[in-house]
Amino acid sequence: MFSQRKFYTPYTSPTDPCPPIEVKSYETPPQLYLGFQPPCLPQYASAKEALHRGTLWPALYSPYESPYKRGDTGE
Repeated sequence: MFSQRKFYTPYTSPTDPCPPIEVKSYETPPQLYLGFQPPCLPQYASAKEALHRGTLWPALYSPYESPYKRGDTGE
């Protein structure tokens, strides 16, 4: 399984007057990992659940996880 949250370390200048953010993060959408939509892709059983999730296919569902909730400083 892949992680939709990616992390990187930006360049920090030694002369920067602001405290550096050592690790930044961003999220990638699941469409990047799917490529072409395969035939007979499983769907949610009910329309109510699909509307709640915002997509008809579970493979394209991507819940937003706040980087601040997990302790990551984010951007």
